[in-house]
Amino acid sequence: MKHIILTGGGTAGHVTPNIALIPALKEKGYEISYIGSYDGIEKKLIEELGIPYYGIASGKLRRYFDWKNFSDPFRVLKGYFQAKKLMKKLKPDVVFSKGGFVTVPVVIAAGKRHIPAIIHESDMTPGLANKLCLSSASKICCNFPETVNSLPKDKAVLTGTPIRQELLHGDKERARAYCGFTSEKPVLLVIGGSLGAASVNENVRKILPELLKEFQVIHICGKGKMDESIQMTGYVQYEYVQEQLPDMFALADVVISRAGANAICELAALSKPNLLIPLSAKASRGDQILNARSFERQGYSMVLEEEEITESTLMEAIHRLYLDRDKYISAMSAGKNLNSIQHIVELIEECTRS
Repeated sequence: MKHIILTGGGTAGHVTPNIALIPALKEKGYEISYIGSYDGIEKKLIEELGIPYYGIASGKLRRYFDWKNFSDPFRVLKGYFQAKKLMKKLKPDVVFSKGGFVTVPVVIAAGKRHIPAIIHESDMTPGLANKLCLSSASKICCNFPETVNSLPKDKAVLTGTPIRQELLHGDKERARAYCGFTSEKPVLLVIGGSLGAASVNENVRKILPELLKEFQVIHICGKGKMDESIQMTGYVQYEYVQEQLPDMFALADVVISRAGANAICELAALSKPNLLIPLSAKASRGDQILNARSFERQGYSMVLEEEEITESTLMEAIHRLYLDRDKYISAMSAGKNLNSIQHIVELIEECTRS
């Protein structure tokens, strides 16, 4: 039996594309193992699927000063030796990495043992973890055409991002009952990613009284970011949603989201009119801004940068998005949707055979 190791972690965006590949890999007869961090979000998500999970030490590679910068290189080194040991024990035919700092020792260990490794880059420009893995990778799957042009021609392949197929089959009435909503007002879904988005949460809450006059609001806030003091009719909040997410997407008329690549690709696949509030360049390397502007150019999204948010600009943007929703739905429906899962599984098969 062919054996694949999947790796990726730190945020749900580094795990869900791996989860999307699992049914197709099982269909092709692969035995699947997963390497992630000891206690990242990936551990819970993968163990729930019954996939064997192996935790290794991981450190974050920061671009700013932090005392942990002195200890984390030793954790990465420890992770490398642990990953090398696992490669010897598990004997995989191929490794597929979705990114995040835990993947660096895994991909490098695979390269040292001459095991083909495929890495996936969702953002317009490669993150630091994937940059460190480039030389050890056999292929680099890209989400944006612009990314392919900036990477080695013999390695870069435009595949798009694998979307969990269950997201496409939500039941809006089930979500309506779950949230206790009526059919009298449209539904706005606010989703800030698995770690939440503090500034998006804060600004949405400021305009709630006004917002609830016209919309019902599902607010997915992120771990530890719920505000129990808010009890309003037509407003529900959750830390993180997994099982009910397809139904909530089906119910949503419009969506406010961060601009992580996996999140926006899911919105495009579902043709959900969306307002993107990318993570500020002050708090990141600016990849979400590039992702958001690319989707804006394609007519898929409206963009409001964090620095531009006031109560009035946010309310006005939501109004405009709802009024123009058909325009966004048409653009996304007409967009070129790559069959990412099939394309990536074919690449994995090629690497397994070579």
